[in-house]
Amino acid sequence: MRTIKGKSDHVVVVGAGLAGLSTALRLTGAGRKVTVIERESVPGGRNGLLEKSGYAFDTGPTVLTMPDLISDALACVGERLEDWLELMPLQPLYRAFYHDGSQLDVHADTAQMEAEIEKVIGSEEAAGYRRYVDFVTKLYRYEMNDFIDRNIDTPLNLLTPNLARLIAIGGFRRLAPKVSQFLKDPRTQKVYSFQAMYAGVSPQQALAIYAVIAYMDSVNGVFFPKGGMHAVPRALAGAAAKHGVEFKYNTSVEKIEKNGSRATAVITSNGERIECDALVLNPDLPVAWRDLLGKSPISIKRLNYSPSCVTILAGSSRSYDHLAHHNIHFGQSWDGVFDELIKKKTLMSDPSLLVTVPSKDDPSLAPKGKHSYYILFPTPNLDADIDWKKTKLQYRDQMLKTMEQRGYDGFGDSIEVEHITTPLEWEAMGLERGAPFASAHTFFQTGPFRPKNLAKGFENVVFTGSGTQPGVGVPMVLISGRLAAERIVGPVK
Repeated sequence: MRTIKGKSDHVVVVGAGLAGLSTALRLTGAGRKVTVIERESVPGGRNGLLEKSGYAFDTGPTVLTMPDLISDALACVGERLEDWLELMPLQPLYRAFYHDGSQLDVHADTAQMEAEIEKVIGSEEAAGYRRYVDFVTKLYRYEMNDFIDRNIDTPLNLLTPNLARLIAIGGFRRLAPKVSQFLKDPRTQKVYSFQAMYAGVSPQQALAIYAVIAYMDSVNGVFFPKGGMHAVPRALAGAAAKHGVEFKYNTSVEKIEKNGSRATAVITSNGERIECDALVLNPDLPVAWRDLLGKSPISIKRLNYSPSCVTILAGSSRSYDHLAHHNIHFGQSWDGVFDELIKKKTLMSDPSLLVTVPSKDDPSLAPKGKHSYYILFPTPNLDADIDWKKTKLQYRDQMLKTMEQRGYDGFGDSIEVEHITTPLEWEAMGLERGAPFASAHTFFQTGPFRPKNLAKGFENVVFTGSGTQPGVGVPMVLISGRLAAERIVGPVK
């Protein structure tokens, strides 16, 4: 495994997102002096917090899986997760609603899920689900150590016995046909393949290895931290600060000083010069290349990006008894949705959407008797010919109309506070092409072909976050923090 050159006594981490915090914990645990510079007033990056009129909203990810990765980061400084976070396992993980009026509760317990599928669809589909769980469990076992949780320098690093095992079970076939080998009903096919959206590719085009995302949530479980998802970066930052990491909030990095191929210091927005032996960059990778390192390699300019989304954070006086914490409303169209978002780059004509109700499990996130809602509609990214300045409010009205049609009677009239984020706002937050899911996980943007976490041309600059290896999602960015730290101090245990 390649590592940076030269000493690494003092490391500056730019950005207190989940990946930056994961890196900082591991570096301070390895005895390095660490300074974290964050432009916002709180940690979290795109895992941010919005407080308004008694409501508290998570502005980024709402689904937490694989909490052992949080435990692992905290353990690097001798801390325990249960001393910093109160995690609630969600039951069900998701509630899926379909165009024909049926619904399916998704459970992590395989016996419980098998019974649910048998009740809603039938015994043959339940048996197929059991075989599918066996398949994705093998995928996870073969992939995790060799392909996800390690630094990859060249494709040759992938030549392990687990590569042969993945090939043998069909991991490099297309996801949708592979899922259909086990699951015959469109309802189960959708609920166990929609996760490809996180990777920026359609189930028809994604490799079957991305079914590992379905394992991470639908088999391993989904959790909710008391206080909302923002409790996670607060916990990581709190533990890091306790163990000596210095945080500089409300501070941006304006310039990186270089001496030859080494970064020697950062200049902040308030004019402070902070010397460093090594530099970790947590901003979106293509933005970090362009705005901080002053250049963009051709390979970075040529990246293709995932679809984006529009979110409405709404404080509402209405509650709906039929909802779970996470609710997925699938339209009748499925292949057509991905064609519109990815190929045609148009808005969904028959939307599928996610509605999360965090106040259902933590009433402190809304005034008494009221609820906070996180509503997400996938959209094309800014490569599409959509003027979001003109379209924003029109699309907001269309989203609310769709919700009314999907069972949220009177929702629009019940909204007391709201905050809308379109691809234009995502771009303003520093996300290339307004894509919060980063560059797409196409074959040549995956694994050894994904942008590397060592900055080419620099001896001591490392990237972390969803734009580099291993990729998108809360588990992946937490892992990317460990991979970044290992580029500086070697293997971290």
